[in-house]
Order: sequence, then structure tokens, then C-alpha cells
Amino acid sequence: MKSSSLIFILLLSLSIACQEKTTQQSAVALVFDEPFRPQFHFSPPSQWMNDPNGMVFWEGEYHLFYQYYPDSTVWGPMHWGHAVSTDLVHWEHLPVALYPDDNGWIFSGSAVMDLKNTSGLGTKDNPAMVAIFTYHDPIGEKEGRNDFQTQGVAYSTDKGRSWNVYEENPVLKSPGIKDFRDPKVFWHESSSQWIMSLSVKDKISFYASSNLLNWKHLSDFNPDWAAYGGVWECPDLFPLVTEDGEEKWILFVSINPGGPQGGSATQYFVGDFDGKSFTSTTQSVKWLDWGADNYAGVTWSNVPEADGRRLFIGWMGNWNYAQVVPTHPWRSAMTIPRSLHLSKISDDYLVQSRPITELKKLRVKSNPIDGKEIALDGELLELELNLAADQFSMVFLNELGERLTLKSETGNLMIDRSQSGQVDFEESFTEVQKAPLQGLEVRNLRIYLDRSSIEVFVNGGEMTMTSIFFPNQPFNLLKIDGFENSNQLHHLRSIWHD
Repeated sequence: MKSSSLIFILLLSLSIACQEKTTQQSAVALVFDEPFRPQFHFSPPSQWMNDPNGMVFWEGEYHLFYQYYPDSTVWGPMHWGHAVSTDLVHWEHLPVALYPDDNGWIFSGSAVMDLKNTSGLGTKDNPAMVAIFTYHDPIGEKEGRNDFQTQGVAYSTDKGRSWNVYEENPVLKSPGIKDFRDPKVFWHESSSQWIMSLSVKDKISFYASSNLLNWKHLSDFNPDWAAYGGVWECPDLFPLVTEDGEEKWILFVSINPGGPQGGSATQYFVGDFDGKSFTSTTQSVKWLDWGADNYAGVTWSNVPEADGRRLFIGWMGNWNYAQVVPTHPWRSAMTIPRSLHLSKISDDYLVQSRPITELKKLRVKSNPIDGKEIALDGELLELELNLAADQFSMVFLNELGERLTLKSETGNLMIDRSQSGQVDFEESFTEVQKAPLQGLEVRNLRIYLDRSSIEVFVNGGEMTMTSIFFPNQPFNLLKIDGFENSNQLHHLRSIWHD
């Protein structure tokens, strides 16, 4: 009798536990199924998000920190939100990592694994994950001082789950320049030192350190032919190797305003770095993404050599309208992760962006695209298309007559979202986005369509365009012209509630 009672109690407990788990799973599904909520892009559970920060790989996990304001859906006192992934596709949300303190709000920055324990903040057996970020002192800013942005350090020895703020912060003070921020740090093996790229108003300053705590200025970079429409932000310096084995250094610089579609965008430079100075070997402005909505993107550090990729993610937004887009209870998402590649074309260089291969695991079914009008029975799509003509057009439509158009015309690749749904929250949102092809022959397209975004990859990433939109109903019809018959449509599953 006692045995039967124990078995009954055990089964009852298991039943209650399963019900609780199901309820929790349903709650998660509900939270991530609001109108316009991206289904295979990273977004915060709620409230405001912008720049990706502190991206680092450690012990099987990709860490994504991000600018976060947990009390509102508009920008405010910045924190670092935190999520991890084992595959760059599915994400686990973790508690806020860094909070404002007496030194100020927590602006953008980076994170590294101090594998040699140069800082002494960990051990060689248990190296510290070290975050290097900008402190923004709102009181100093309000008082009209010009030294209210400084650089600070925090560290974790438990895989980023808890953080200690370095007691002697800040580790680098402003020389009297208001815009002094966004440190991106990496270990430069040939000079055996840490290198920091820092945005300083309209230039990038490079600093060096042996221990992540004491920094000295090395050089500055700001050629007169670069894009200057606003403050330079979110730099990233890293090497890439061409197909022929030539190594070049790439410098990302995000700029706002001044992008090719107005507002925010990321330019890049290709050149050489000798451990002290960066010298550009290209002499023209290059944009990483020609769409309106890829900004402040940087790359992961400590990716295993066996992987070999330079992995990137960007903020899928634009400061022209990011704070008024019609989403609730969250604002903003990230682009899909991309791998970066370098090609040499004559005497010039091109950084290509390609969707990571891990995204293929989201495919639930694939169909050939037959004809010029295709019924869409899902809103999460990946399309692979080959061109049959010099000009092409694609129009996504819904039953309300709303439409999103991608086409080539008069030497440009264009995205028109002027009739895509809700567009009246900001005047410039309806402007047609144009990317000059500059002789580029469009051979094929790979397109990712989520509930409220489109990402276009031309010729394996030779050109990319990213744009957000807000239809009142899902698109259920695609009209195409100028393509071959050998095309594929892949339906994708949600990353939040498979």
C-alpha cells in the first residue's frame, strides 16, 4: 500500500512538472509570436536593443551581448544584455550582464578571452572573459564637459554568467574629446600585445596594451576621402585572406548619419596593419551593406582556428526611425549571422558577406519555383534564384494590396517598401533604396524573408542589402520576372518555438 502511494505521488509530481514545463513553453512561444516579431533573427524578449557588443566564443558557446535598456522600448541608460548560442541560430536569453554604475552608463565595446592571463584577472587554467566597454557619464555630459566618455573593464570567470567590475576603472580616460568610445580589442600575435580600435569623433585611434588595463596611443586613421556624414562609431580591425592566399587587414567603421540610404551604415577599408598603424590600400568609399538597416556590426573573437571563419552580426535598424518602428513590447533585431570573405578584383578588394551555413538547419521543406506567380504558404522563407535577363523584378504581395519590391533598373539594385504596410511613422522610411551596381553583373540572388525583414545576397555576397518592413498581413504571393526556372524556395521554421 505504501509502495502504491509512493508511485502515485511520484507520477502526480511528474505530471505536474510536465504541465508546468508545457505552460512555460507556451508562454515563451506567446512572447515571441507578436506581430512583426522576427522568427529566425535574434531579438530581445522585451524593451530596447541596439548595437551588438562583446561577441566572443568560449567553450562551445557564442556570446552575444548588446546595447539594452530594460525599462523602455526607446533608447535610455545603456546596459549590456546577454544571450548565448551553440550554433548561431538558436539563442538562450541570459540575465543582464553589465549595469550602469558610478562611472556611467555602459556603452558599446568588445570582449576577449585572456588566454595568457595577461591581466591577472583569471588564471591560466581558468582564463577570464574580459569585457572592454565605454562608460558614458550623463552628469558630465549635462554639465558640458568634454571628458564624459571613458573606457572600462569587467571580467567573468564562469563563462560570462556573472561579472566583476574592475575596481580601478576607468582604464582609459578621454583626452578631452566628447566622442571617445566603442573599443574593439584583439590580441595581435606578431607584436605580442593587445590592440584597441577606438572611435574618436571622426577618426579611429589605435591603442596598445600588454595587460588589457594600461593603454598607450599608437596612431590615428582618418583619410580625407572617407565617408564623413556624422560621428564614426563601432570600429573593428581584423585580417582576411583572399582566395590566392594574400592577407589584408579590414577596418569597419560605422557612421551615422551619412549612409548611402540616409542615416546609419557601415563603411570598410582594406589595407595593412603593422602593429602600430593601419594604412588603407583602397582609395574609395566601400559599404558593407547597401540597405538601410545594417548598422554597428562587428565580428566574433576567439572563433576556433578549426572553424576558420570571420563571423559577423549587425544591428538591423537605422537611427532615422529605430525608436518609432511599430513593434511591441520589444524594439530591434539583429541581422542573420554572416561569414566574411575577401576577394581581389584587378587591383581592388571586396569584402563579401554570406549567410552562415548553419541556417540550413531551419529548412522544413523545399520546392522548385515554377512560373512567374508563386503562392506562398509561409512567411519565413529562403529563396535561391538565378537570373535569365539583365533586368529582373520580384514583388511580394498580400491580400491587402501591400507590396515589397526588389528589382534591378537603370544600373541599380532597388528595394521599394513604400507600400509594404505600416510606413507612416517616419517620412524617409518610404524612400526607395538604391544600390549602384557599378558594372556588377547580377547572376544569382539568395534572399531571406522574415516577418519584418528582407536580406538580399547578390552573387554569393558580392553585394548585400538589408531592409525592414511592417506588413499588416503576411505576404502570400510572389511575382517574379527575369529569372530562370531552376530556382528554389525553402520554408523555414521559427527559432523560438520549433
